[in-house]
Formats: sequence, structure tokens, C-alpha cells
Amino acid sequence: MTRKLTPGKLVIASHNAGKVREIRALLEPYGIEPISAGDLGFPEPEETGTTFAENALLKAHASASAAGLPALADDSGLEVAALGGRPGVYTADWAERQWFEGANGRDWYMAMGKVEGLLAEQGPDVDRSARFVCTLALAWPDGHAELFEGRAEGRLTWPPRGALGFGYDPVFVPVGNILTYAEIDPAEKHAISHRADAFAKLVAGAF
Repeated sequence: MTRKLTPGKLVIASHNAGKVREIRALLEPYGIEPISAGDLGFPEPEETGTTFAENALLKAHASASAAGLPALADDSGLEVAALGGRPGVYTADWAERQWFEGANGRDWYMAMGKVEGLLAEQGPDVDRSARFVCTLALAWPDGHAELFEGRAEGRLTWPPRGALGFGYDPVFVPVGNILTYAEIDPAEKHAISHRADAFAKLVAGAF
């Protein structure tokens, strides 16, 4: 039986500002007071899992234990059909960390270019279908945890378009749309994204 989440503080087990913003917006209607692991100064645990679920659980349990509060972790990524599901769980790793001019982040343009380069090697008729996958792990300090998975199907485009998203958003066009995730108003994206799909399942089970 799914454990219910009551109103109050919840740790968002992420140091990714874009993810934290999206999760915060999705949680606001439910009386939840989100605080991020980054704001609490928690270190980022090493993501040693080989699946989205393993990494999400690893992060959620680490924050729940450190804070003594329920914690919600997201592990998500891009699966490209023509690349055998890559980059998948290694989506962020394809965007190498950059340390220049005071910047501390990942080079997502480089990562998008790597995906496009691999597709281009397969010729102009390559299958450009892809999906974003999001697995949410909700963990409590006593070790109990719940998992919820969401997906968003679409296709990849090139060159990147839009400045409203993050990560691979500028090259992903969701099914039924002509705009990339990065061109869609954030409120609309929240309603159709892989994260929104996972959250709908979380809300149905945990509230």
C-alpha cells in the first residue's frame, strides 16, 4: 500500500536548479514546503546505479537520512531509439562538467551535439524518435520508499531551438507539438513533460 505524504517540509534531493524549479512548481498546490538538498548543503551522492530507479532511490535515501525528513529525488534522462536507448541513465554524463570563468555546470550544447553527431553518422533517414524518462523516488527517514515513473515521447531536431528549458530541452519536440521543450511556456511544459507524468502518478498515490 502506498504511504501518504502529509503537508509540511520535503527535501528535494537535487542540486539541479532547473529540476528544483519544476518540482517546486508541481508541489505548490499540495501544501508541501520544498527545500533543496543544495540549499541544505548536502553533498551530491555518487550516482552508481545502472537504472533511473536505482539512482533516484540512492539520492532520496541519502537526503531523507541526512535531513530526518521525507525526501523526493528525480532521476531522468533521454533515451534515443537509434542509439539503443542511449544516453539513458548517463544523460548528464554526456554533458561534461565545465570549470571556466567561474562557471560550475555542464556543457549541454556539447552533449546535444554529441547525440546529433551519432545520429548523423547513420544517415539522413535515421529514426529520430526519442523519449524523456523520469523516475521519482519518495523516501522517508525510516527507509520506506515509493517509485513513480513518467515518460514523454517525441523526436529530436537540430539545430537547438529555444531558451526556456534546460538540459536537452532545445532539441526535443514532444509528440503532437512543433515546438521544442525549450520553446514551450514553462507552465505548458509542466503539464506535458515526463516529470509531470511521473508527478501525476505520485499525486494519485501519495496524496
